[in-house]
Amino acid sequence: MITKSNYYNKIKEISITDLPDTLKAGHEFVEEATGKGQDWSTYEGDKEIKEVIDLYFQKLDAFVKATKLTEQKPTKSKDTPVRRSEKKAKKPKTSTTRKKPAAKPKPSPVRSKSRPRIRTRKPATKFTGKFVEAFGEEILLIRRMLNMHEKEKTKHQVLLFINAIQRKIVEKKVRKTSPYAVQIKFIQEWLVDLYNKMGETVTIEISGKKLDEFRRITGSRQVRPSIRLIKRYINLHGKLVEHTRVKSLHNAIANSVNKGKIKKSDPYYDKLMKIVDSLRKFNCEVGEKSHLKIHHATLNGLYGILNGMENSNGLGELQAMTKNTIINSQAIQNMEFERLGFHGKWLDFIGDPSPGFTAMIFGRPKMGKSFLAVDFAGYLAEWHGEALYVAKEEGINATLREKIEEMAVAHPDLDFADFLPADLSGYKFVFLDSVTKLRLTPEDLDELRATYRKVSFIFIFQTTKTGAFRGRNDFQHDVDVVIEVPEKGIAVQNGRFNQGGEMEIF
Repeated sequence: MITKSNYYNKIKEISITDLPDTLKAGHEFVEEATGKGQDWSTYEGDKEIKEVIDLYFQKLDAFVKATKLTEQKPTKSKDTPVRRSEKKAKKPKTSTTRKKPAAKPKPSPVRSKSRPRIRTRKPATKFTGKFVEAFGEEILLIRRMLNMHEKEKTKHQVLLFINAIQRKIVEKKVRKTSPYAVQIKFIQEWLVDLYNKMGETVTIEISGKKLDEFRRITGSRQVRPSIRLIKRYINLHGKLVEHTRVKSLHNAIANSVNKGKIKKSDPYYDKLMKIVDSLRKFNCEVGEKSHLKIHHATLNGLYGILNGMENSNGLGELQAMTKNTIINSQAIQNMEFERLGFHGKWLDFIGDPSPGFTAMIFGRPKMGKSFLAVDFAGYLAEWHGEALYVAKEEGINATLREKIEEMAVAHPDLDFADFLPADLSGYKFVFLDSVTKLRLTPEDLDELRATYRKVSFIFIFQTTKTGAFRGRNDFQHDVDVVIEVPEKGIAVQNGRFNQGGEMEIF
């Protein structure tokens, strides 16, 4: 399997000139995006670019395997001249008289099938589709479907994809009026039918017509090279970067302009030229690191570009990464921040929070706060991603099983533990029940949030006899959502996403 770690070793064994035009274009894209393998930060930090490169790796790997299967060792033909190295060595003659060298046999006009064809390099096919600022949600889902073709997937992986499609529909990112709504509906229904019939694993096979249709759709659009380079530049903001990373980005922009991939007619050409100037002024010696800071006015302009994209995919992550910056009020007004897409009773109760939100739940014993928390964890796991419930106070016992059964929250994406694991990176939501039993301070919670910025934390607290939660007031001020269970079976909420809400627990 070809991956980023072995790509440049593998590509040395392959003749680039013998590749199909689509794979040649893929190689050029990798060269541009990674600075010829010197900087893979864009690949790691940009979801769209990673998907494009991973798909290219898969196609290249399939091409190499298919080529090896069809290759045959050359066989000697009567019409094929024998090379000198293949002739039997003859004993030297003792005679000093020179004989006239035998005439070389004329090559046959018929090419032997065993001899490899010499391919002449064709000019790269010019992209005739549409350049866009970002791929739409439908394109990303169709591309994800393509990536599953001819691969073995578990029942859990198929379910995750079904849930992802459903989330996009609930969040209205995919609508009935979307350009490829018919294709998304087909994929959803096909996957549901597959899930109901499959065993533990299945090899995904997309029919020929649908495969061609999906490839035609995904190949009809490309992200503007200028946008990819602007994203790379923003990703460096506020970070300690080496001279080589800055030089790699500078060269990538220069090469794109010199090779005509980015022309003066590009709507972002002037922005790129300003980026080039700022990269030239970057003061860092070879082998050293220095902070790269983008002037707030320039950053505002770049954010203005990205917020004007037809789809804001990936933008929320860029915004979350950017700290200690000044942004104009009009730029903030035009921003579209990512939301989780809550619905039903949880939308009415809490509102629609952003990824990485924090909440606290507190109440007296036997009032129902754990039932509420378990119910909430089940909802998040079913609709929004992997959740972990750390039941330190109660432990893994029959009482917990009764709660899971009563609230009907058992799900493949919901895990329970009686301790706090050292690594939480595999989860999107983590419940800590309770903070008191886990002996966590406000500083400990700050460290958790700083370490796992994309993880949402829900903290459950014990309370005193008067109903006040045990702990410093710092806890309450540091979270986005505060939920209190003041009496048995009733929860009230105050937070940033919904100023007030009330819900019956049982």
